[in-house]
Amino acid sequence: MRVKVVFLAVCAVILTSCGSGKNVVKSTPNEVTLEPREEKMPELPQLEQIQKPLKTTTNHTEAYIQKFAPIAVKKMHEHGIPASITLAQGVLESGSGRSQLARRSNNHFGIKCHRGWQGNSVTHDDDEKGECFRKYKYPETSYEDHSQFLLTRKRYASLFRLRHTDYKGWAHGLKRAGYATDRKYPQKLISIIRKYNLDKYDRVRRDGSLAAKTPTYKTTSHKVQKGDTLYSISRRYNISVQRLKEVNGLSDNNISIGQDLLVK
Repeated sequence: MRVKVVFLAVCAVILTSCGSGKNVVKSTPNEVTLEPREEKMPELPQLEQIQKPLKTTTNHTEAYIQKFAPIAVKKMHEHGIPASITLAQGVLESGSGRSQLARRSNNHFGIKCHRGWQGNSVTHDDDEKGECFRKYKYPETSYEDHSQFLLTRKRYASLFRLRHTDYKGWAHGLKRAGYATDRKYPQKLISIIRKYNLDKYDRVRRDGSLAAKTPTYKTTSHKVQKGDTLYSISRRYNISVQRLKEVNGLSDNNISIGQDLLVK
């Protein structure tokens, strides 16, 4: 009888623990690290159709896109960041998930610790030797943190006024806002999006159906020359100074020689 009671008690503990689907937060006096269960990819029927040719691919980048496209689409619907941009950044920043940093930390977007970060971290040589980068238990957590990183910083606020299909505007806007120091960062993102046709993911609706392709809008940029002012640029391209500041994320009228400004 005593054995039976013990057996039933053990079963109850197992059933209780298995029934819990909540995220687990581990904390210490100096660190708070979110350790969620691996996030289930959204069930989007249309993704299976548009990704069918990649099912048996041996190309690392195509395999990466196939794996993470569902969560990029999910984050687009939740936060408004184009799935094409998220995927292109993931490909570029993590080497399609194969970079040393991505392998060591599941950090797919090269996000550094920054002030206030209380999670796990790793050191990695980047612009400087031994810089602090965020570390995640799952790659999916990196995707969510990427969204929150952009959402919670004022310098990226102007990007969220762009259409989620305007991947070119987003690519240039990320560079202007200081996401990367590489001057060719926008061109690299756009090249990846075009090469792998990533803009198709921007048209996936919440129910998984594919929206009709929207007309493409040509964007025009202006490189600031000596003597340029926002007023002179606005007159040249027939755009208001206020609109120039909005689309370029400027808080004042200060511009510098060599700076790229979106003017259309």
